[in-house]
Amino acid sequence: MLLTSLLHKNNNLLIYQIAAVIILNLYFISSNLHATIYIYQLPDGSRVMTDRPKYDGVYKKLRSSQKMSGMGQIITGRYKATDTHANRKRYSPLIKQLSASYGVDVALVKAVVHAESYFNPNATSVKGASGLMQLMPTTAAIYGISDLYNPSKNIEAGVRHLRYLLKKYQYSLPFAIAAYNAGEKAVSRYNGIPPYNETQRYVKKVLRFHSYYSRWP
Repeated sequence: MLLTSLLHKNNNLLIYQIAAVIILNLYFISSNLHATIYIYQLPDGSRVMTDRPKYDGVYKKLRSSQKMSGMGQIITGRYKATDTHANRKRYSPLIKQLSASYGVDVALVKAVVHAESYFNPNATSVKGASGLMQLMPTTAAIYGISDLYNPSKNIEAGVRHLRYLLKKYQYSLPFAIAAYNAGEKAVSRYNGIPPYNETQRYVKKVLRFHSYYSRWP
């Protein structure tokens, strides 16, 4: 039983605390006193409490215990309105619009943006990849785009590039994601995901984020 999902993005700490106290007391009264309680954090910073362990990589376990002591403080840990969260909310409508325009899964686009830049429009890699979707100038130029720090232009180029890669690899998400990271030549050379540690970690990360955004758009 998922006990809380209401402790999401509310800015009023008092409401967090009151809700947590009510939930904790109801749980204490109605549940098996020997049950193990788990508190998890989702990628967007929100926290949930449950009596069932989660094995999905999207959930980061913060604590598991049969004792209630300290649980209230953990579950009411104030959601930090980080730049990642604020920017995700800011650019979500734009991502949805451009994803729909080019027929690309919005959850995939959000997953790539999250993995590439953590929704930072000014992100720049040491190799020269820029913006929300960390595009190289040469890649963006294929789609007639040069201003990579313009969120709309950057996302448009990234979405179009994802569409191209998905079509090329017959809509295989792992192959398209690997090519986005390591390049088409590397995927062709190995006829699959290249045996590069960075790329293999990247594919797993994007797929985890994709799973999350498919459920929490």
